[in-house]
Amino acid sequence: MNAPQALLELKDLQIAFGGQAVVHGVNLSIQPGERVALVGESGSGKSVTALSVLRLLESAELSGQVLWQGQDLLKQTPAEMQRIRGDDIAMIFQEPMTALNPLMTVGSQISEVLQLKKLLHRRDADTRAVHLLSETGIDDPERRFEAYPHQLSGGQRQRAMMAMALASEPKLLLADEPTTALDASLRLQMLQLLADLQQKTGMAVLLITHDLALVRHFADRVAVMEKGVLVEQGSLMEVFSNPQHPYTQKLLDSRPSRDGLAEAPIPSPSPLLLAKGLRVQYPMATPGIRGWFKKQHFTALHGADFSILPGTTLGVMGESGSGKSSLAMAVLGLMPYGGELTFEGNSWQGSPGRDKALRQKVQVVFQDPFGSLSPRMTVGEIVSEGLRLHRPHLSEPEIEAQVVSALSEVGLMTADFPDLLNRYPHAFSGGQRQRIALARALVVEPDLLVLDEPTSALDVTVQKQILSLLQTLQKNRRIAYLMITHDIDVLRAMAHWVMVLKAGHIVEMGLADKVLNQAAHNYTRSLLAAFPDD
Repeated sequence: MNAPQALLELKDLQIAFGGQAVVHGVNLSIQPGERVALVGESGSGKSVTALSVLRLLESAELSGQVLWQGQDLLKQTPAEMQRIRGDDIAMIFQEPMTALNPLMTVGSQISEVLQLKKLLHRRDADTRAVHLLSETGIDDPERRFEAYPHQLSGGQRQRAMMAMALASEPKLLLADEPTTALDASLRLQMLQLLADLQQKTGMAVLLITHDLALVRHFADRVAVMEKGVLVEQGSLMEVFSNPQHPYTQKLLDSRPSRDGLAEAPIPSPSPLLLAKGLRVQYPMATPGIRGWFKKQHFTALHGADFSILPGTTLGVMGESGSGKSSLAMAVLGLMPYGGELTFEGNSWQGSPGRDKALRQKVQVVFQDPFGSLSPRMTVGEIVSEGLRLHRPHLSEPEIEAQVVSALSEVGLMTADFPDLLNRYPHAFSGGQRQRIALARALVVEPDLLVLDEPTSALDVTVQKQILSLLQTLQKNRRIAYLMITHDIDVLRAMAHWVMVLKAGHIVEMGLADKVLNQAAHNYTRSLLAAFPDD
């Protein structure tokens, strides 16, 4: 008996740019209704493989075969590919804010697909678009239909993207890192929604991701890519319980570890940072003439009480809108706040001159190292900037020596990177850029580092390296960390104490082991359930 014909089959697919091969002879098939995960780190070739299926890589040189129900898509005309895109194969992109048109309402963008692909009349298309928004779980879909992308949350934008992709009822959905920018609870919600819609419509799904926790909860079959080569594929059970390739084994062994974490000291009456009744508000526009006379405020953080001891980590968890970022901005003295906030007895004064000494003691490392490092400055200029501001008495040789020392401490040796100080950020990988950002913060010898999602933009193996480095630095320097993250694994590896925020309120706080393993509040338990410890 002949095996059923695959919905999509890649045969010896090779992709090159300017004669340089980036994907080498990929063989992969997807059956109707099947859920396949394509896993690998940045640069492994996952996304270009998916984009080549729809021939969206204009400058790419493609060879081999991309068989769609037996027909080679590499031989189709542009007009034929235009029909297949959306009708038969749809795609959800990683960042909906850049994939959605900012000048059109969300509803009109979905309606446009229905008018073009299903030839529906405008009114019928609008009605169907509202129904699709409702199916993807968006609350008040009639109102969201009229909203622009910037007026929706990250989860709502991703649901709108999903509604747009499903508008023409495709047989295959390519989902390229569809949950990377979302909170942990939203990630599993979106994945469960995708699974429900897949079962309802019978479409197949190719999930492209580096998040192995999500793969566990979604895929029927897993394919692993490394440097453009498909190194292993098989059922979910086969790959996860008995990985054969060393690269697959390395990915599965990349969960953050608590092994290098320093023991938390006994609480003392003299904390490094003390907050009492910390409150953050934002002004709100009041419609009509009332707005001329009465100002309204939105309270993002309501009277938070917490402290951080020297050499310890306070982890802050909560969904988007919980007040995590507002808390971090207040601690950094970058926005006005109410209540009491003292650092070794000193408070922010709101003046660059008066805050200079305190600014040296409190530094920050941001989520996206590429966005936080100036592309016009060399590594030497970036790392030395704080020294030049806070220690102007140092000579150039002294500055260079301290910069080299800080870079060496974070694992960037001049022996391994010739002309390191004169290179620019674009010449480094994401993990190396985050090490540069760490060196920039460490060179002025701070007592507290605010870490705002410092590893969420990194691959799992690089994430583990950075967390291990942070543990070592905390031991050696006795630095305190305020770590803001939605990744429960990161908290398990790094935090001594955990604070849980919901809608600007602290709903739970205590020792990390107690909060993460014996949560008292229902909201904390819901966050932990969204990121199971399996």
